[in-house]
Amino acid sequence: MGRLTGGDPSLLRRINSAVVLHALRGADYADSPTLTDLTRITGLSRPTVEGVVEGLIEAGLVVESAASVAEEGAAKRQGRPARRFRFRAEAGHLLGIEIGPHRVSALISGLDGRIVGAGSREVDESASADDRLERVRTVVADVLRRAGVPRSSLRAVGVGSPGIVEADGTVRLGTALPGWTGLPLGERLRRSFRCPVLVENDANTAAVAEHWKGVGQDTDDMVFVLAGLSPGAGSLIGGRLHRGYGGAAGEIGALHLLGREARPESLLSTTDEPLHPLDEQAVAAVFAQAKQGDVQARAAMDRFLQRLVHDVAALVLALDPELVVVGGWAAGLDGVLDPLRAELERFCLRPPRVALSLLGEASVATGALRLALDHVEEQLFAVETTVTARR
Repeated sequence: MGRLTGGDPSLLRRINSAVVLHALRGADYADSPTLTDLTRITGLSRPTVEGVVEGLIEAGLVVESAASVAEEGAAKRQGRPARRFRFRAEAGHLLGIEIGPHRVSALISGLDGRIVGAGSREVDESASADDRLERVRTVVADVLRRAGVPRSSLRAVGVGSPGIVEADGTVRLGTALPGWTGLPLGERLRRSFRCPVLVENDANTAAVAEHWKGVGQDTDDMVFVLAGLSPGAGSLIGGRLHRGYGGAAGEIGALHLLGREARPESLLSTTDEPLHPLDEQAVAAVFAQAKQGDVQARAAMDRFLQRLVHDVAALVLALDPELVVVGGWAAGLDGVLDPLRAELERFCLRPPRVALSLLGEASVATGALRLALDHVEEQLFAVETTVTARR
């Protein structure tokens, strides 16, 4: 983009369009605003609002609403009712996809972020990258079909995946899924869509989701811990996702590489030998035994939780968040919050609040959907923040 000045008419049109579009999208669907309402809400002149609205109608983003029964009755007595307008959330759609070890899921929404379709399918933990991506395509096709949304209507696609993800969507390191390290995931998925595809680490997308619709809505400084066999974390600082220089911020599952901790297969073992195979089914069996009072299983569970809370404490000391949200399958373990709170109070100068995820299994796909929405909003609403709307 070339240099813009305060008097640039194209900039002013963009600003005014963004202001009016924001007002329309935030309006109650059942009480669509009139030109008079929009003039009052935006502070723009009526001729400016009228011109902007007509332009947005031509662009397909706004439509004139039908008059209510009461307004039609009043019109018969007093004349034509005031025109009302609404934002066309159906003018485009967004897709959020989770690709996990055991499940692939997808959410679809209109341009207002309201979900209009969802679906998921299980996938084998040992599935190849090609098979897993084929499952993604199957789930997406099914969700689009059931929601009655044509693929051409998609404006952006967000994807949450395990691993360290580079800016172009390549998985630089992904040990949780077979064949994932080095996979050009973004490039592979873009072949299926005619819109931007944004790929992000799964813990990062879950953090975005909790900030958008979950327990983190009231804070801009938070950490989301995706608690599993190899825990990961996503963090927001000042309301912005913190990815780190190479996209590896929050990889707390690698702390054992410092040599001070045993690996998960040893921590979770109930014998002198490492737990094998190390998968969620085997770990669930250990936790079930612990609940039944097995002494060795209880000791294994305590070791696992202690390792988790130490990892989280290290991240909290570095970032000083207001809130720590715990999600992932380990969030369902009995007693995971109390030892975490105690550990943070022990080590941290100002212990954060600790809470369980409100979104559960939907967190990753929801965050991926938010990333797609953010991308579209940048196109629809982004303007120079130092310039205000002109009348």
